[in-house]
Amino acid sequence: MFSWLANAWRVPELRRRLLFTAGVLAVYRLGSIIPAPGVNQSALNGIFGGSQGNGVLGLLNLFSGSALSHFALFALGIMPYVTASIILQLMTVVVPTLERLQKEGEAGYAKITQYTRYLTVFLAAAQSTGYAFLFKSQGALPNNTGRLLIIILTLTGGTTLLMWMGEQITKRGIGNGISLIIFASILSYAPSGISGWINGNTTARLFFPLVAIGIVVSVVFVMEGQRRVPVQYARRQLGNRQAGGGSTYMPLSVVMAGVIPIIFAAAILALPQTIGSFKPSWNIWLQSNFGYASWKYLLAEAVMIFVFTFFYTSVQFNPVDQADNLRKYNGYIPGIRPGPPTAAYLDRVLTRLTFFGALFLAAVAVAPSIFISHFHFSQQTYRALGGTSVLIVVGVALQTMRQMESQMVMRHYEGFLR
Repeated sequence: MFSWLANAWRVPELRRRLLFTAGVLAVYRLGSIIPAPGVNQSALNGIFGGSQGNGVLGLLNLFSGSALSHFALFALGIMPYVTASIILQLMTVVVPTLERLQKEGEAGYAKITQYTRYLTVFLAAAQSTGYAFLFKSQGALPNNTGRLLIIILTLTGGTTLLMWMGEQITKRGIGNGISLIIFASILSYAPSGISGWINGNTTARLFFPLVAIGIVVSVVFVMEGQRRVPVQYARRQLGNRQAGGGSTYMPLSVVMAGVIPIIFAAAILALPQTIGSFKPSWNIWLQSNFGYASWKYLLAEAVMIFVFTFFYTSVQFNPVDQADNLRKYNGYIPGIRPGPPTAAYLDRVLTRLTFFGALFLAAVAVAPSIFISHFHFSQQTYRALGGTSVLIVVGVALQTMRQMESQMVMRHYEGFLR
């Protein structure tokens, strides 16, 4: 492994990308501990140390890398951007104008990205306003309209800056910037999770390593799994010689959507908490009936992960377009007629793969949480090392390593993955 990392460090472009990614993530972590002006930190510690910190508010704090518990510059994290992306992708299905933009290629995607940015700013402003009223009612923020406005503008600007930083990582760094920011947020909880495991009861210390290793191995095995559909290309006569021909395969991943459905589900489930922030009575009801470890929350999370896996896979892979591309380049699947029969075959194969992949993601996200609750693991361990956290961390790590693998192979180095 160290030889692979040494080879990666020798490549100037890859080294620059790695250093750029590390630098942006370091700035993000710095902004997660610098508090907004006028915050009563002792009151915040009381809120997050009590029952509210163990509910959905604790989950939001997890995805912000504990920035919410400090009411820091990046207290909202990147979740407003994720929520805006979900809304825009859902709207492309029902709004004809957005659907046309999506089919226009790069120019259309640039326009949709611009709309996503505008919506992110609006959602961040609404969410920061809700948090300001929630924490003001509990004495953590000053009861002054001018200062509250400054805090709201600070949090909104922090999310906008964080969105830009994530886009810069995607463009000039390694991996998907938004996913890596969430990855860094969850990873910042790992020390407290490990400390909670060490200081926990004997059952937790004994069984948790088995659960964690089982999750990691199963996630790697399933996410790296593929169904290789054979593809044959016909030879073409060009003058006095033949061109083309040969056989290859079309790789269809078991979990083509990756960790995006889990992030989407977490973002949607955070919306009730944001809405409840405007009315304390609603917030109390949410905390008592829709807590992070409650069966209602886990059931809703499993259903949303299952649905979003199918939705995001359909966005990424269109069987009709793939069948048309094969026909344009004289390709066909052996035993399947070109055109609509090929599209129907690819759709059938992908549906079966996605069904088992969605079941796997939902089960791994929910089952460890039930296991951890049953064996009375500590709250720190539950938050930092539960099923959702491990799925996102392992999934993002695999995606990033895959991109580094492609960069290494392009330069004739041996890759990371085998």
